[in-house]
Amino acid sequence: MSEERAMQPVVEVKDVTRVYAEPGATPTTALAGVTLSVQKGEFMALAGPSGSGKTTLLNIIGALDSATSGTVTVDGKALGSLSRKQLADLRRDHIGFVFQSYNLVPVLTALENAEYVLELRGVDTATRRQKVKALFERMGLGQYLDARPLKMSGGQQQRVAVARAIIAEPAVVLADEPTANLDQATGAALMDLMHELNHERGITFIFSSHDPMVLERAERVVRLVDGRIVSDDRKPGA
Repeated sequence: MSEERAMQPVVEVKDVTRVYAEPGATPTTALAGVTLSVQKGEFMALAGPSGSGKTTLLNIIGALDSATSGTVTVDGKALGSLSRKQLADLRRDHIGFVFQSYNLVPVLTALENAEYVLELRGVDTATRRQKVKALFERMGLGQYLDARPLKMSGGQQQRVAVARAIIAEPAVVLADEPTANLDQATGAALMDLMHELNHERGITFIFSSHDPMVLERAERVVRLVDGRIVSDDRKPGA
């Protein structure tokens, strides 16, 4: 990673805890004092067994959940100081999401799904469709512009989901178990594509996964156990 990229943290998590307390039930601690800094342009994974807290941490970074204590900053914005509308604007303008179950809108075409964030931002139709078409060609989806999700394979749907996540050039893309519903070959191809986009466009990717194939491709792997970081390993040169 270049010195310039290393100087620009896009995500900062400081001493974050997350406790879930249901009435009449024993409180559950999902995160216990997690501190993490993610630099611009990283390609990293949060790893750990089920219940380790990796998805909770990803959801807190993505402003889909809130910390019980501690601070989280995304692209220079402290999440704890933002209103609900400001958090929604942050998710729209600064964060891309890739979900395990794709989360595409079935009545929309692939193009319409991918351009949705740009539409929310007020980008005119001609500009956003030009951007989507160019990205689809780059991602091997050029022939699927008018296809609807249910007519596409899982791998094709997940590629559309990745296109939707990156089309507006967010500060960070969060991907929760992105290969879980794909066969090994399709999942590997998807990871390789995202790695290429990471290097070509400087997009920061953070994955939550226990898939060895994902962890092998990540340039940095942060492992959690029982809500705590137990290791933080980078590949040489990353």
